[in-house]
Order: sequence, then structure tokens, then C-alpha cells
Amino acid sequence: MAQFTRGFGGRRRESNPELPPGQYLTNDFPVLSAGPTPRVTRDEWRFTVRTETGLDRSWTWDEFTALPIEDVHTDIHCVTRWSKLRTHWRGVSVDTLLDGIDSAAVSAMAHSYGGYTTNVPLADLLGGKAWVAFEFEGAPLAPEHGGPARLLVPHLYFWKSAKWVQGLVLQVRDDPGFWEQNGYNMHGDPWLEERYW
Repeated sequence: MAQFTRGFGGRRRESNPELPPGQYLTNDFPVLSAGPTPRVTRDEWRFTVRTETGLDRSWTWDEFTALPIEDVHTDIHCVTRWSKLRTHWRGVSVDTLLDGIDSAAVSAMAHSYGGYTTNVPLADLLGGKAWVAFEFEGAPLAPEHGGPARLLVPHLYFWKSAKWVQGLVLQVRDDPGFWEQNGYNMHGDPWLEERYW
């Protein structure tokens, strides 16, 4: 993953109480990716939760979209300093995906088609805080934005909302993912400016 799309550079800052510190408002939806865009069809797509003991729970696209679906209205914030307010998504809550799974994990590693990974503490995935989203603004999620489905953890910087997500691996330690191994913060709260180490 050595290729990077445009938009990783800095921009001006704005004074707006709806924006975390250091962010600017955009009406666009910038495309930021490390590596080429995976093209995954819905027939090919699978989502798997693997526990720390190696037990798997998997869904096909049809099985996944038959789960309870939630509408999510939220602001999103990228570590490259853009923020987009009042976005609309539809997806399945991570609470639903982990319901009934017996685990002592404290964190999950999100894995994506294409090889991207990012770690997220379970405390930031559960309690109505995170979804696997497949619609954005009333339309199927476009591949450049992570379609057919991406993780959505809107209270953290958007690198935690892994595009093209294919699974969560539960882990008893909060081990670092791709960007976290390259200097990004292990947590990523935009209101605390947890950008880098």
C-alpha cells in the first residue's frame, strides 16, 4: 500500500463550534486511500467476526442486509483536517454483529479487502457508536468511499472507519493497525486532536 490519493495535504483552519480543533468544513466528500480501490461485488463480499480463540461468525451480503438496519445521522472528521457535517448513512450496528459472542477481547482489528487494517477499542465500537455501513445519502456506498460496505466509527477520525471492510478480529490487546504502525494515534479522538504519536 504505497500509493496515496490526493487530499493528504493540510488546508486552512476555521473557527466553528461544530468543528473539532484544527478542522475545516467541506461540502465535498474527499477520497483518501492508501493503495488502489478494491472492486468487490456483493456476491463476493463476506463479513466475518473472529474471536480471539479463532471462532468465526460470517455473513453473506444477503444475510448481512437481512439483519436489523439502522439510519445514522452524524458528522465525520478526517485526520487530514476536513470535516463534513450532518451526513446520512444506513448500516448494521456493530452491537448487532457482536451480540451473543463470548469474548474477553478489549479491542478489534478491522480488516479490509486490499489489506488495510485499523485497530479500534471495543468501547468505541459498542453502545451504539459504530456500524458497518452500506448506504450513504440514500444511495449504495460507492467503491471510492468504501463500498460495498465500510466500518463507520464517526466519533473517531475517519481512518478508523475502514473502507471495504470484510471483518473484525477480536483481540485481547489493542495492537496497532496500518496507520497506527506508521505514526497515527492508537485512538484517534478528533476533539482531543489525537492525530499522531
